Amino acid sequence: MFIVGLQGDALAREEMAIIERYPFGGFILFSHNCCEPAQILCLCRALWQTGNTHPPFIAIDQEGGRVHRLPKPFTHFPPAAQLGQIGDLNLAYRAARATAEELALAGINLDFAPVLDVNSNPKNPVIGDRSFAADPQQVSALGERWIQGLRDGGIIPCGKHFPGHGDTDKDSHFALPVVHRLLEELEKVELPPFVGACRNQIESLMTAHVLYLALDSQLPATLSRKIIMGLLREKLDFDGVVFSDDMEMRAISDNYSLEKAVALCIRGGIDVMLFCHDLSRAIHAFEFLCLEYEEDATIRAQVETSYNRITRLKQGFLKGFTGVKAEQVANRLAGLNHQQIVDEIQGSL
Repeated sequence: MFIVGLQGDALAREEMAIIERYPFGGFILFSHNCCEPAQILCLCRALWQTGNTHPPFIAIDQEGGRVHRLPKPFTHFPPAAQLGQIGDLNLAYRAARATAEELALAGINLDFAPVLDVNSNPKNPVIGDRSFAADPQQVSALGERWIQGLRDGGIIPCGKHFPGHGDTDKDSHFALPVVHRLLEELEKVELPPFVGACRNQIESLMTAHVLYLALDSQLPATLSRKIIMGLLREKLDFDGVVFSDDMEMRAISDNYSLEKAVALCIRGGIDVMLFCHDLSRAIHAFEFLCLEYEEDATIRAQVETSYNRITRLKQGFLKGFTGVKAEQVANRLAGLNHQQIVDEIQGSL
């Protein structure tokens, strides 16, 4: 139920000791973990081998545009908004399938993409061109093809940020955004891409650290049982894995103690919590959850439900390490020639 970040481009001795003691369910890679293809592959193989009962998620934010973690010669795909401008569903599928093929070569198995947020607020400081469009139906259609492209390439897709980060005027990395839209407006604009993804049985979703007054006037989505259990699980009938956004973001960490945030997450229905930068905070949260599991029957039931959901997803996708031999990665990337898809996107604008 934990995904954690790492310090550098290889597992440090201290990190190895921590992982042996605390069997985290997965890892997330950022640019500082990714220097060149063979190194990334070796790091992912080392992470894969830490798996005990089940192999780990090896995750990344590989959306294209400004949210792009892998260095050259991995392909740098354009932002989602360019695909939205073109409106070619097949091109969106091909870009996602190509992304999946490159991730799989390196041994990565989970992509926190596509962004299913609607670009509904031009003052939004964090979404913008990460969104396919300002039209919810267009976001739904392109998002569906992106999901299928990742899925067909063997990578777990994770749509984000439920129930929609598009109408915020603050970045949840630094503050808690508040959305004032009425319920009818949310249902018309922000929610349709997530409704479509649930109908398409997307394997996982990530929540938004955003307060939606019409859905829960007290708690942001990541911590809200009304939103995760009431809206997502019951109303939208979603039974995939729910990931939190990074629990160290200030929208959460400035407003809730670590213990309070973890307890609300689990009671609310989050399956996997992300701690992307500070391993000590992940350890603290892990130990707190273990105590709560022993003492609270409600927490225990929720943990067991999440464990079963996570296990089912891993058994469906993580059948073996996908990466090739280290000396083959660069040649295999060159052979894929995905730059032609980039050229086709940019040539269509």
